[in-house]
Amino acid sequence: MSSQKYMDLENAFGAMNYNPLPVVLERGKGVWVWDSEGNKYMDMLSSYSALNQGHTHPKIIQALTEQAQKLTLTSRAFYNNRLGAFLEKLCTTVGMEKALPMNSGAEGVETALKCARRWGYMKKGIPENKAEIIVCNNNFHGRTISIISFSTEADYKKGFGPFTPGFVTIPFNDASALEKAITKNTAAFLVEPIQGEAGVYVPDEGYLKKAYDMCKKNNVLFIADEIQTGFGRTGKLFACQHENIQPDMFIFGKALGGGVFPVSAIVTSAEVASVFTPGSHGSTFGGNPLAAAIGLTAIEIILEEKLVENSYEMGAMLMKKLKTLKNPHIKEVRGKGLLIGLELKTHNKTARQYCEDLQKENILCKETHESIIRFAPPLVINKDEVSWAFERIQKVIG
Repeated sequence: MSSQKYMDLENAFGAMNYNPLPVVLERGKGVWVWDSEGNKYMDMLSSYSALNQGHTHPKIIQALTEQAQKLTLTSRAFYNNRLGAFLEKLCTTVGMEKALPMNSGAEGVETALKCARRWGYMKKGIPENKAEIIVCNNNFHGRTISIISFSTEADYKKGFGPFTPGFVTIPFNDASALEKAITKNTAAFLVEPIQGEAGVYVPDEGYLKKAYDMCKKNNVLFIADEIQTGFGRTGKLFACQHENIQPDMFIFGKALGGGVFPVSAIVTSAEVASVFTPGSHGSTFGGNPLAAAIGLTAIEIILEEKLVENSYEMGAMLMKKLKTLKNPHIKEVRGKGLLIGLELKTHNKTARQYCEDLQKENILCKETHESIIRFAPPLVINKDEVSWAFERIQKVIG
């Protein structure tokens, strides 16, 4: 069947909640994907950083197939023989004591919100139903009703109210605004160390440390949403490590599933995690043996294959090359590691149009908003592949 027929079929029966580029992908390996006509492209989106280990990594596929033939699901009504080892690896890698596994990134965020609120009531002594969680403008933490309730993006909220209360929004990258927003009822501060979906906005050096210190001073949980920035994407294992801080809680997803399965988790201290009791929170699929086997392998690959170091080196190489582009409509190139945003000034060509032109040159990337192109290839990319990609980017963007 032709690519057009595949697209027609999807459009005929699927809800139109996405606007994909007109390419039908059929196969992938490493940083490369092939469409249904056999054309080869470089994937420079990595499914929004879910493919840090590359497409169809052989160790992940092996873990997937071996476990799938044995046991896939037990629910948490019973123990399984894979979950414990995964949780141990996750906690020791992060330097935390307890993890609570879920499925999607949004579920991870919801879990963190529930945990923070209950911690506020049980541990901090906030009056019932008065807990506040501080968030940043232009955040992106997911798509559930509660999460979009504290989004500042109108398109994410239109038609979905009424919204969940209990959230206070402040400007991103403004420590003084955080200080002013904290009250006796503040349970947590939820922040992306780098705002990815907003356009790869990197805060000023020292911002996260100031925010962290402020939270510590006021007995407020510092929660880092590293769903997109975690596991090597920014040239550190976790983006918070750029400022040498250890949050009270991490939220992980995307790359934790190795690009083949939805795996997410919060990771925190035993004291914070103790607010959960049997029946207070759960998920039928969360912590299933298939996800655990994949998650454990996904972490091992990041560490054993030194993908963090590679992300740092290849990211620096790509960033340096992108900054040589002569297009007068480029406003800024920014990012860390292999999470890079190229922002355009307002003119007659949108980021989407550039992405469509890059597709014709066998580069697949995606715009965010109207003016920003995001480049985020799998962390397995090498120097030759970075050079190959830049030649085509230079041809299209100039």
